Amino acid sequence: MAKPFILLTNDDGYLSSGLLALRNALVDLGEVWVLAPDRNWSAASRTRIFHKPLRVSVVKLPGGEEVRITNGSPSDCVSLALLGLAPRRPDLVVAGINAGANLGRDVTLSGTVAAAMEAAEEGIPAIAVSLDVGEELGENPPDYSHAARIAAQLAAFVLTDRPLKPGTLLNVNVPRGKPRGIRFTRLGSKLYRDELVRGTDPRGREYYWLSGEMLSEPPPGAEDTDIWALLSGYVSITPLQLDLTAYPVLEALRNYQDTLNLGE
Repeated sequence: MAKPFILLTNDDGYLSSGLLALRNALVDLGEVWVLAPDRNWSAASRTRIFHKPLRVSVVKLPGGEEVRITNGSPSDCVSLALLGLAPRRPDLVVAGINAGANLGRDVTLSGTVAAAMEAAEEGIPAIAVSLDVGEELGENPPDYSHAARIAAQLAAFVLTDRPLKPGTLLNVNVPRGKPRGIRFTRLGSKLYRDELVRGTDPRGREYYWLSGEMLSEPPPGAEDTDIWALLSGYVSITPLQLDLTAYPVLEALRNYQDTLNLGE
């Protein structure tokens, strides 16, 4: 029987320590095939490149392993692989390990989560993995060992037990240091307090910087959310689905279907 074929990508670029740690943790599970961006695409969401050619090159990771990189986004990486660049259809797609948490409503901004969404859209099980690294990365890379080990264990579970239906994925967030345990969670609301920073450049022109502080304490009354779990020291595992339809609102609107004459 052929080994499982695992497609690995990220949004921090192929030189990210998180990508290398995740690759090394997954190799015991099957054949790991890497196609990652050639630069950082953080907060790219599901950006796709349609207005210029995509290039793919073979390079070596710091550990010497040959991988493929592209000038495209994380979503492009998965699409390129699934449309013919990968030697066969993946049994699993894993994106990460992202340097920074992807929680709550901010998952719609994440290139890491977006890559997993591309796979889920094609009916392939997918996992997005992120590590809380705090506000500043500093000169030394974060310790990805706990996150890589947890991701490998979860990948083995997904490959064996197949709990994911088409159109769904797992969003995993790992706290700094040794986790207190694991929580299966729902999405929380906001992780950051948004702030608009104003300044003036050396030529006297005003500029704006979108910023904000991350919450430091778990929000009260939200013990079942991903934000509460991570800020409390737990690994958060949240199942996501691509169907964004608000079904209760849809049913309510259908009551007006015969009374509204919009555009007539």
